[in-house]
Formats: sequence, structure tokens, C-alpha cells
Amino acid sequence: MPDVFGQGDFRYTYVPNWAKLPAGWTFHECPGVAVDSKDRIYVLTRGEHPIIVFDRNGKFLRSFGEGFFSKTRTHGLYIASDDTLLVADDGIHTIQMFSAEGEKVGQIGVTNQPAPIWSGQPFNRPTSAAIRPSNGDIYISDGYGNARVHVYSKGGQYKFSWGSSGIDPGQFMRPHNIAFDSQERVYVVDREAHRVQIFDPQGKYITMWSNIHRPDCMVLWKDHIYIGELNGMAGLEDAPGMGHRVGVYDLNGKLVSRFGAPEEGEGPGQFIAPHGIAVDSKGSVYVAEVSYTIRGSHMNPPKELRSFSRYDRVP
Repeated sequence: MPDVFGQGDFRYTYVPNWAKLPAGWTFHECPGVAVDSKDRIYVLTRGEHPIIVFDRNGKFLRSFGEGFFSKTRTHGLYIASDDTLLVADDGIHTIQMFSAEGEKVGQIGVTNQPAPIWSGQPFNRPTSAAIRPSNGDIYISDGYGNARVHVYSKGGQYKFSWGSSGIDPGQFMRPHNIAFDSQERVYVVDREAHRVQIFDPQGKYITMWSNIHRPDCMVLWKDHIYIGELNGMAGLEDAPGMGHRVGVYDLNGKLVSRFGAPEEGEGPGQFIAPHGIAVDSKGSVYVAEVSYTIRGSHMNPPKELRSFSRYDRVP
């Protein structure tokens, strides 16, 4: 009998060896993951094949994106209702758009031409993007060298921005991921402030959820939001209970389930560095991790660690 992780209606079993990569391929590490309308799973990597696509059973379908991204800083992956993919790359300061088949269909930002750091202008190391359902506007969290959210029209024209450096409501320490709910409220994870802030589509502050350890990624699924937490900051990397877990919240911010062992690891129910999360139509959860950057690159010798896992929901 496999171990069961989580609580209540959100309990999961780990699926070992789910992804069937071609011989000789590795993920290296995975900063993002998304699921399309046909339950195809798109894994964003920092390896030789930037986007790798699987069917729900883990069968390899194809890869694409080779030559379009920085080698080590692909960052965030979002999929729209029409299955268009938005890919944030903080290494080259862009958001690129691809069809589900891998054709590049657009770009926001100029490759390798960042705005001045902390200027508030787009972009300096953007982290993620999401689309407003009612009109197709693109909302971009920006990011490592800014403390802003930028809004563009569906056609890629700049509209407005909000945010500044700080810890007050409406300010950001590190806006790291962005999402919409069915009411078109805008959720922004503010990682180093250990919180999620919620705004209306014009950037007006509504509320915040605090005490979420370094929230790194999130995805809305039905009437719940799944949030991945990163590990401890410098000096607390190995402290038990500091992140490397997944929480499930209702849309009022109530935690209804959480899984992830207090100690990081590669075993069932363990994580190292959750950085991307997705849920398919059956409720299976896919967690992408930047395990090499956070842990493997610091080992002697450096080592690729597990950076992708699937958990099936228990009926």
C-alpha cells in the first residue's frame, strides 16, 4: 500500500518514474510545469531541451524551444485557455509565447536588453506571466531586478504597472509568480515576504495571506489554489520545516491540506525546491523543482537531483 500524503479531501500518492524521457535525456532541473486542455504536461527545464511534453501517462511526445532561451534561467511557465504557452526567462528579460505544438507566436520584451535595475520599467529579470480571462490582457511579475507588476494588452501593447520595493500592502520584495481566479482577482506571490497579495485587475490591493514560507509558485484548480514553497534562506537551508512543501488553500486563504516532509529529499513525500506546480483534470499534482540550483550545484562534485514529480489524488 503506497504512503498517502496530505489531509482531508486533498490526499495524494507519489507516482514513481512517471516521466519517460528518451534515452540519454535528463531534465537537469525544472523551473516550471503546465497542463493543457488535453491533459498534456509541459515541463520547462534548464537542460538541452527547454520544453518537454508528455501525455498524462508520462509518455514522451516531443520537445521544443531549443535556441530560444538562456541556458540556465528559464523561469516561469503559464498556459492560457487556448493552450498558448507563456514562458518567462529572467536571463534574457523576456516573456515568449508558443503554441502547444511549439511554434513561437510572440514575445514581450527585447532579448538581452533589460530595463535599469529597480527602475520600475519593464523588464529586469521577469519571473512569470498570466492572462486575464475576460480580455486577454497579460500580467507579468517583474521580478528579481524590479518590484512591479506590468500589464500588456493581448496584442502586446504596454498598458500600466503597479508596485514598488517594500513590505507594505501593494509593495513587493520579490514578486515571483502571478495568477487569476474566476473572479479575476490577481494573486501575486511575494516570496521573500512570505506572503501572497491579492489585487483587483487595476492593481488595487484587496488582502494578503501571510505566513506561507517563501511561496514560489501557484496554480488555481477549481475552487482551490495550490502553492509550492521554497526551502530556507541563507543560514536556514537545512532547517526542518522551512518550506520544500505544497499547500492547498481555499479562496479565502484557509489551508486545507499540506504535504512535504520537514526534511528535504528525493523520496516519496519529499521535495527539495518546488518552483512550478500544475494540476490536471483528474486532480493529479505535478511539482517542478530547481533542485540543482538550490542543492545539487553546491555538492562536491555537483550532482543532478530529482526535479520533477507527480502525485495522484486519492479518491
